[in-house]
Amino acid sequence: MLARVALAAIIAGAPAAHGHVTQTRVVSADPVDYTPHVLDGIVNAIAVVGRTAVVGGSFSEVSDAARAEVVPRDNLFAFDLPTGRVLPDFAPVVTGPVYGLAAGDQGTVYLGGEFYGVDNVRARGLARVRLSDGALDTGFAPQLTGGSVSAVVRQGRALYVGGDFTGPREGLARLDAATGAADPGFAVTPGAPLTSRVKVYALALSRGRLAVDGSFTTLDGQSRPQLGLIDVSGPTARVAPWRTDAYARRCAEAFPSYVRGLDFSPDGSYFVVVTTGGPRGGMCDTAARFETYAKGSAIRPTWVNATGGDSLYAVAVTGAAVYVGGHQRWLNNPRGRDTAGPGAVSREGIGAIHPRTGMALGWNPTRERGIGVKAFSAQPGGLLVGSDTTRLGREYHARIGMFPLP
Repeated sequence: MLARVALAAIIAGAPAAHGHVTQTRVVSADPVDYTPHVLDGIVNAIAVVGRTAVVGGSFSEVSDAARAEVVPRDNLFAFDLPTGRVLPDFAPVVTGPVYGLAAGDQGTVYLGGEFYGVDNVRARGLARVRLSDGALDTGFAPQLTGGSVSAVVRQGRALYVGGDFTGPREGLARLDAATGAADPGFAVTPGAPLTSRVKVYALALSRGRLAVDGSFTTLDGQSRPQLGLIDVSGPTARVAPWRTDAYARRCAEAFPSYVRGLDFSPDGSYFVVVTTGGPRGGMCDTAARFETYAKGSAIRPTWVNATGGDSLYAVAVTGAAVYVGGHQRWLNNPRGRDTAGPGAVSREGIGAIHPRTGMALGWNPTRERGIGVKAFSAQPGGLLVGSDTTRLGREYHARIGMFPLP
């Protein structure tokens, strides 16, 4: 195991709440030995505010790295990033799963999910809590109705939320980050769903572009099968002149929509999308790079890396690498159908892809597969990983771990 990473290496140059971290090297394959453990359930989201790492999901107990002390935590907890110490005063009772997190101002964090309250105070699907004591910030009062929140991203006074809610807008909204009020300048509506209702799975934001993926096939009535870009550089949001039909083809019947995670490069010039879908070839069970400022109605991916039939749920783009996670067995496997096809390389549960070539890098720490990685968070000191299993980098790291930069 690696020794404790120096405090300065982790928090120096910590990113802004909406920033992207540039890393010039691939992280170590040996996780740090001081992160805490989540003892049940699954980790769905991670956000870092200063030196505090906030972890959300569906769980009830956490422990310190040595497993000497077990404490109850209801779907949300926080720890000191440089030391791994579970913060004793941050213990809000969240009444359901947390799916998305975003750093707030003045020592707060936003959480989105499928819950109806925090500490016996009503807060449906979206809330802001204080890091100092975990208390609900009642000054933030969004009026979400009819569903849950899957993704949350923030930039300044704008908070973007996606999910399967029906109000104040269907599936996608921009709110005032201070009050929670809906922004009338954002009226882009996802529509023509592939499932019974619209659901936005993932959001990413960079340099005036909001990337959105989900079960929709249109944005504001314009064809955007499962993936689109929205120009949010001005006061009124507009669908960008960017369209791909890469995800128009169907995957397995169990996956009428199959796009999942996405992330922009640190400079915003490209983004990567990961998918589920089953062993059907095409864009099912793949990672794919797209250029942000391309224009056209049939934009093709710059590269595609296929698992050969296993789902990818999470992606983090750092400049040095594109990290992907799910329950995959292989990468570089376009001809595999639940098999290792020609050229396939073993990358159990987690892997890294070269940002330019689209081929798997040699980094291969392994991870117990389970359902899969659901959360990445790239930081100046390394890469945080959240999942549902207990083995990461051939060591015990229950559901949360961190690969440091060498």
